[in-house]
Amino acid sequence: MGLIQPFVLLGPPGLWLLLLLVVPTLMILELSLIPGFRPGSQPAPYGLGNYVKIFELIDGQAIYLWVIGRSVFFAIASTLLCLVLGFPVAYWIAVMAPARWRNLLLVSFVLPLWTSSLLRSYAWITILRPTGVLNSLLSTLRLPTLDILNTQTAVMIGLAYNFLPYMVLILYASLERLDKRLLEAAADLGATPQQGFWKVTVPQTLPGIAAACLLVFITSLGDFVVPELLGGASSMTMARLIYNQFLGATRNWGFGSALSMVLIGAMGLGIGLLLKYGDRKLENY
Repeated sequence: MGLIQPFVLLGPPGLWLLLLLVVPTLMILELSLIPGFRPGSQPAPYGLGNYVKIFELIDGQAIYLWVIGRSVFFAIASTLLCLVLGFPVAYWIAVMAPARWRNLLLVSFVLPLWTSSLLRSYAWITILRPTGVLNSLLSTLRLPTLDILNTQTAVMIGLAYNFLPYMVLILYASLERLDKRLLEAAADLGATPQQGFWKVTVPQTLPGIAAACLLVFITSLGDFVVPELLGGASSMTMARLIYNQFLGATRNWGFGSALSMVLIGAMGLGIGLLLKYGDRKLENY
């Protein structure tokens, strides 16, 4: 009975993951190894042609590598922006705000997550479009208007807005466990508040910072809605490129599957690094 019980408990979720995660991933992996596969076409012999196509030069430019690089840039920049904006908020809620108000502050801060990212993106379209709220306010104040919609700046704003609550929640959970006695000891030894922050607070919360940054990076890297609605044609990302391969005019499922596997591999590598080194850093501090 002792050996059967774990299988009984893990069986349903394991079957669920197998059918909805493992099997589809293996199907995508197989399609990625069929060069130029399209619906209705005769499958070609297995090969790495789809992966080689990623490095293909079009008019002398590695277009697909540029798209991947732009996606990584968006993910890194939005992660850093969320960290810069989210850390002070999480620190204030966890350390400085009255204890009786913390839960209410957290709930109010994550309220945007109760709506879909699609609605939040359309809200930003209303704000950033040439006749939107932002330019109307600037015109009222007799200031120059801004042409932000359908630019990379709009993508950055949308990504940061969508994923900032995740950053704050994870950082709050880390800062809530902050040992304030170490800060008091550092102050007694003559450390300034800035030195106490960098020498005590940051090392203690480093695992939380790493986890929050990784979550925001992964979700930003694979986001489709924000670049599609706010970025325009000049902000092609990996997720949009994959969408075009499966549902666009090219219908190149083999190449789209190869791009998908690259994206899955990048995310898996990040998660693996966190699982390997996150707990070790936590033990060191």
